[in-house]
Amino acid sequence: MQIKEMYVEDIDLVLPLYIEYYNKYEDGCWTEETAKKRIKQVLTIDDSFSLIMRDNDDHVCGFAMGYFKQYDDIVGYTLEEIVIAYQYQNKGLGSMLLAALESKVKEAGASCMELQAVKDEMHEKFYGKAGFANAGNFVLKVKWFD
Repeated sequence: MQIKEMYVEDIDLVLPLYIEYYNKYEDGCWTEETAKKRIKQVLTIDDSFSLIMRDNDDHVCGFAMGYFKQYDDIVGYTLEEIVIAYQYQNKGLGSMLLAALESKVKEAGASCMELQAVKDEMHEKFYGKAGFANAGNFVLKVKWFD
């Protein structure tokens, strides 16, 4: 496996993986246009940092994207997306990519990594195994507009 920094120029490489995974396995309705816009938004945000993972045959098998966020006394890293192609899941690649990301953002000065995840057994297990806990001092709030 090869893990390298991901750039805007890599969007077309990860786009099919993003659309297939979220539409087929997460009941999404992503189009090429909406997925490309979403990925580009994250990759072009100030202090963005993302990784792409390829197998030994140079096929993209996953990626993680997010950005550094300044607080008053620390810098945190916000993980926006981590996607592993379905056929590569449950083989340790997600854990490998997450560990590589954690190492690189700590090296760059981040004091923590934050993320939002779906509250289900799969996500609890994956992130729990990596040492993430539910934050007791934050609650995700939403107001839906008619």
